Amino acid sequence: MFAHDDETLAFIADSARRTGLLALDTEFMREKTYFARLCLLQFATEEGAWIIDPLTGAGLGPIADVLLDPSVVKVLHAGSQDLEILTRMLGTPPVSVFDTQVAATLAGSPSQVGYARLVKDMFDVDIDKSDTYSDWARRPLTPAQIEYALADVHFLPPMYRQISERLESEGRLAWLKADFERLSDPSTYEVVPEEQFRRIKRASTLSRRQLAVLQQAVAWREVTAQRRDLPRRWVISDETLVEVARRQPKDAAGLSELRGINVRGLGDGGAGLLEAVRAGLDLAEEKLPRITKRVRAIVDVEGVVELMGALVRVAAGEHGVAVPLLATRADLERLAAGEREESPLLQGWRKALIGDALVELVEGRLSLRVADGKVVPKLVEDAR
Repeated sequence: MFAHDDETLAFIADSARRTGLLALDTEFMREKTYFARLCLLQFATEEGAWIIDPLTGAGLGPIADVLLDPSVVKVLHAGSQDLEILTRMLGTPPVSVFDTQVAATLAGSPSQVGYARLVKDMFDVDIDKSDTYSDWARRPLTPAQIEYALADVHFLPPMYRQISERLESEGRLAWLKADFERLSDPSTYEVVPEEQFRRIKRASTLSRRQLAVLQQAVAWREVTAQRRDLPRRWVISDETLVEVARRQPKDAAGLSELRGINVRGLGDGGAGLLEAVRAGLDLAEEKLPRITKRVRAIVDVEGVVELMGALVRVAAGEHGVAVPLLATRADLERLAAGEREESPLLQGWRKALIGDALVELVEGRLSLRVADGKVVPKLVEDAR
């Protein structure tokens, strides 16, 4: 059950290589820190399931090499945060990743289907999820916590086998290649402080000079939050950063006038934030950041998006794919606004299933009509 000794860790690593599969999950806490505090690591192969307790000083040992072995598939469910934690531990992401949540959605399950729901649907087993939000840092662990942790990986190996075999038989397994490669791409987990301002709501309402101040202030917050290992909002909120960019305080007194700022709480009396403001004000004109606003070539974007959504639902039903996995509303809005260069709808399997048809619809070369009570797409020249 618990893997603390070198012999057990070596057995897990050997088992993973024998079976070509290693299922994994983590339990962590993040409410009061910037970086997730890892509390448990769970692993499973087709020969058993184990727990590693990092709070006792237990490490990965030879399992670390397995995580970077492309010949062994690493199976997770909704594993982006687990992979982020492992990337920090290993210095690089695990490779050959298979996310059962993404794959199950492609196999016809609801979008973002939960692990317990999938276990129930596939194996008719009920999993007690009452310990999901328990204190995983407290020791000793309760029997219920241990049972919960092991259950979170126990069903992943057979789940992977069933889903992958089904997708392979339907010719869909290759569709996931780009999605899973992205999970193993180091850039997926790279945080560039100078780019974080683009995630701030209301940033697009600022002038370019104000945007420069926001860029520097948000970068300062990111670095500070990392250094102090605090949640970003504990350093300073997004809303307050926008006000800093607007009012551009010159000294601690100016900072104190802003709602939501505790100068003492900034850790350095506000010196770092004020330096960030000055850096934004001093930035050369030609280097001022810009947030590109959508150019609406289509007047009735909302109406067009609704029409595109109808086409997506038709394709989703035809191919047995959950609608949000095929195309989100945000994807449709960007495509309707003319943003095609980096659209996920025009890449890989989505392009073949729906992207090309959506472009034809937007350009007037495809129509939708009702036949026998169903929405039916038809090329314009064939719809007369």
